[in-house]
Amino acid sequence: MSQNIQVIHNLGRGFIWTLLFCISPIFSQPDSPMPGYTLFSPGGPTQNPGDPFYTFLLNTEGETEYIWEHVCHPASMPYLFPDSSILRPCRVPEPTMINGGAGGRVQHITWDGAVLWDFVLSNETYQHHHDIQPLPNGNVLLIAWERKTAEEAHALGRLVINNPLNEFWADAIFEIQPDGFDGGVVIWEWHVWDHLIQEVDPELPNYGIISEHPELININYTTVGGGGGGGGQPHGDWMHLNAVDYNVELDQIIFSSPRMNEFYIIDHSTETEEAAGHTGGNSGKGGDFLYRWGNPRVYNRGTQEDQKIFVIHGVNWIREGLPGFGNILYFVNGNNRPDGLYSTVEELVPPLNNEGLYDINPGQAFAPEFPVWIFDDNQGFHSQMQSGAFRLQNGNTLVTVAQYRRIFEVSMDGNIVWDYTHPGTEGIIPRAQKYRTDYLSETISLTIPYFEGWNLVGLPINVSDPSQEIVFPESLEGTLYSFDGGYSLATALTPGSGYWLMFGWETNTQITGTAINSIEIQLFEGWNLITGISTSVQLENIVDPENLIVTGTVYGFQESYEQVEILYPGKGYWLKSSGDGVIIVED
Repeated sequence: MSQNIQVIHNLGRGFIWTLLFCISPIFSQPDSPMPGYTLFSPGGPTQNPGDPFYTFLLNTEGETEYIWEHVCHPASMPYLFPDSSILRPCRVPEPTMINGGAGGRVQHITWDGAVLWDFVLSNETYQHHHDIQPLPNGNVLLIAWERKTAEEAHALGRLVINNPLNEFWADAIFEIQPDGFDGGVVIWEWHVWDHLIQEVDPELPNYGIISEHPELININYTTVGGGGGGGGQPHGDWMHLNAVDYNVELDQIIFSSPRMNEFYIIDHSTETEEAAGHTGGNSGKGGDFLYRWGNPRVYNRGTQEDQKIFVIHGVNWIREGLPGFGNILYFVNGNNRPDGLYSTVEELVPPLNNEGLYDINPGQAFAPEFPVWIFDDNQGFHSQMQSGAFRLQNGNTLVTVAQYRRIFEVSMDGNIVWDYTHPGTEGIIPRAQKYRTDYLSETISLTIPYFEGWNLVGLPINVSDPSQEIVFPESLEGTLYSFDGGYSLATALTPGSGYWLMFGWETNTQITGTAINSIEIQLFEGWNLITGISTSVQLENIVDPENLIVTGTVYGFQESYEQVEILYPGKGYWLKSSGDGVIIVED
């Protein structure tokens, strides 16, 4: 697959490269790294204003295979899709609420850098921060702060507001269905504000005995915000949720809170109205917590000695087919850990029963007492911020130590078999994920935009049926014209040749087939109508041994002629040749 992946800093626009998904779990030797591609977006507070940000794709040797360039700072990690596009959360220029992990923007970006979706959640009530989670149905889960006033918090039993803003930022989780280029429809939502408990005033809402309600959260636990957050500004952050994951088999959501030192599981099968209450859904418990673990002091079923997590990031389920399937994997930063400042990666077996619920004994904390696996490399790594861990198909675990820009792969017996540190001395890598080499296959789909009216087109991939009605079903019949010294009506397309074609409306055409990585094009003296290959190609990279191409005579057509420096897939171009001969357009 590496022959189809290259580093392109000057990314082209105007099409989508889709590599079809093909994966089946295999297990390699335990002390070898999993062959694959590691994806991450580094960033940091010392970034010079106006400088670009990048997403990197590394191979197993730690070499950069591909780079995406961005204008916005990462909020958390990107996600790679089988079609080779990425989904990336990042920071808007002026967040409405600012603390560590502030985001506000989610972009879906093709392999070649074209933005397919550019969604913003940053307003006076909600501000996205940290993580997102793409769902199998194409929707996206987002974490967001929800601004509440001190008066609203006091009315629900909060005693002290610890920030000069006099605000209480609760957290919410939204399921967003992409709608157009920059729109999104809220399909489902959950608010921690609907699941609070207090035992200070029986005259106020949500009054109850905290220890009798582990499904709710104590509104008076820990501080609310402070005078200086992730950017030095005052903030009202309370739980500071920092990671979210989805379990398709259980239809449940898990998320982590470093300020509570816990992670939580809720039911996603609920309707939004049920998620705001205490009944409904597969669990029958509405939006209440089904499970929580890490610090039973929060629900008054433990002491300081019972606290197991000391700042948490990156919680996720281990996927089906992987060693430890169904278990929960997470990164403990170790801040304020009683026995020393070091981080751990931990795996926990939840007390899941046959009904999809989690057993708990009356008056006791949720089991288990300890994780089933803990790795600390002899207290050899630490990050006070972000970080995470993911189980891989070969049984190893990929670990990101955010603060030191380090990513390593460790076997279950504790041997580090792959270790990478990103160059530089500043900035962080929030989290990274690794994908097997066959996650991206060589069968591709291209989605190419065309406008209403006449377009210059080409066939960018090999297809089984190159006829106009199959390749361009949205085009108008009888409008495909080739050029060979004069125009001729055509019914099918040939790779390397350009054509005029008319569309009745603006459209995006998807073409599926096998990639064309190189093609020889016969030129004749004078004007020629050509097309490129499956990837964008700079004119300077065209192989022209006889110097046939007349400088400054390559033109595209976007409602009018324009001189170009790049050949994009699926587009046609005029080119003037000084004589007869062959040029080679290649990846």
